[in-house]
Amino acid sequence: MPATAANKPLVIGLTGGIGSGKSAASEYFARLGIDIVDADIVAREVVEPGSDALLSIAQYFGPKILLADGSLDRVQLRNIIFSAPKEKTWLESLLHPLINQRLREQLISATSAYVVFSSPLLLETPQHQLTDRIVVVDCTPEIQIQRAAARDNMKRYQVEAIMATQINRAERLSRADDILMNQGSLQELATQVLKLHQQYLAAATKSSDNPRHD
Repeated sequence: MPATAANKPLVIGLTGGIGSGKSAASEYFARLGIDIVDADIVAREVVEPGSDALLSIAQYFGPKILLADGSLDRVQLRNIIFSAPKEKTWLESLLHPLINQRLREQLISATSAYVVFSSPLLLETPQHQLTDRIVVVDCTPEIQIQRAAARDNMKRYQVEAIMATQINRAERLSRADDILMNQGSLQELATQVLKLHQQYLAAATKSSDNPRHD
């Protein structure tokens, strides 16, 4: 049964810098039968063609912000907001309330033993307040750059610019309850995820035996 407000699901926040392997870790949790609430997916859903949010974005930035099929040109939007803080602030004021409302709805309706809340901005925004525990996927900055550049076909300086806007590695790690080191093979990452999964199952069972009423 979905959790109720009186018996909230145990929420595990999952985050990491660009290229850290957060998506891979999230996939391994999903393979173990855990519900995943992904902030990136929700962020795309709220600006789907026909949505009020996309209409507002097109009115603000002009029709050039749309692709030929009417969907959002994410590459162009990313370039704009990274070079113009004012535009970034406007966009966040529009989207964050919509995204957070949908995230809350999905978290409370999770049906697995616990739920993983995956978000690249978990620690940069109030989203971390929705979690009971935070796990950080970590690797060296050089590995981040190599992975992100290869994955997204970006230049090194572009990846470094994105990293500069994110919370720094030391602070991210200092706020973690658990850390997944992702500098080796995917199998090594999967083994670490399984170990945390077992810990979270035990914690979720304990939590369900002592339901909260906050």
